[in-house]
Amino acid sequence: MSTGEGRRSSKKCLAYVAAFVVFQTAIILLFVLIVMKVRSPKVRINAMEFESFSSTTNNSTSFNMSMLAQVTIKNNNFGDFKYENSTLSFLYNGIKVGEAVVPRGRAGARKTKKFNFSVDLSGIRDRVGNDMNSGVLRLSSRGKVSGKVHLIKVIKRNKSGEMKCDWSINLATRQFEDLKCI
Repeated sequence: MSTGEGRRSSKKCLAYVAAFVVFQTAIILLFVLIVMKVRSPKVRINAMEFESFSSTTNNSTSFNMSMLAQVTIKNNNFGDFKYENSTLSFLYNGIKVGEAVVPRGRAGARKTKKFNFSVDLSGIRDRVGNDMNSGVLRLSSRGKVSGKVHLIKVIKRNKSGEMKCDWSINLATRQFEDLKCI
């Protein structure tokens, strides 16, 4: 073997090693940018239905209702989201009329955790009379679920998902309408 062939073989080997290193670097970079990116979970109300509803329009207008609601916590991360106890508030014109507790738990990697709860809402306000006379009662809900995303059992990042939902209740049909969550 001549020295020219040995150098050519060494250069070829070096080129293969360099290509392999570039390829591995690209794979690691892709892994870090896509898999290791930690996102906030999405908290939403998906469905609601009445258990009971009553209202009075005597001296002070008021409403009392009991409803069933389904809340979902969607975890888009490649690791588990473990969250603490949280409270969801139900509001009428910015004033709390009820609340529900979200018990601590875990949403698996790239999974959606669903749970149902019952909540009692009641309000006495001057403006309730106007809304009740119009046949539509506008309510909203707010909440924040805080916890940690666990990636590869080693990396832990604090994240929280916020819920802001608005909806209307058609008093004639006793149906929920226009549920919008952001």
